[in-house]
Amino acid sequence: MPERETPTFSKVAEDLIGSLRRIPNDEPASMRRRPTVELSQLVGELRVKHSIGMESPEQVIRDHWAEIVGHANAAYSHASHIDPRGRLIVLAAHSIVRNELFLHRKIIVDKLHKLPGCNHIRELYLRAG
Repeated sequence: MPERETPTFSKVAEDLIGSLRRIPNDEPASMRRRPTVELSQLVGELRVKHSIGMESPEQVIRDHWAEIVGHANAAYSHASHIDPRGRLIVLAAHSIVRNELFLHRKIIVDKLHKLPGCNHIRELYLRAG
């Protein structure tokens, strides 16, 4: 005889059934139920998402940051991350360095395009930090 799958009910229906049977609901109201995922699949997705074991564009930029902006500017600035719009977020600790990077942003983007995996960067976004 084939096994039947357990029926799944909505959260409202489960609360109603529980209250009719006088079973307390111990789950938080904001909790979402998700299907169970194999651990190997989950680890694989996390490795790709966080670039574990592979070279990310951000790491390539950080490795070559002093060559791209110069050693003096690199001492007071840091390439943080690339946002989904294709902007490189740069944190500059000093206002003069931020202004210097702003004036040379087109040249910096051109140098970034020459790095492997960084040709999708469209512009620099400079922030104080």
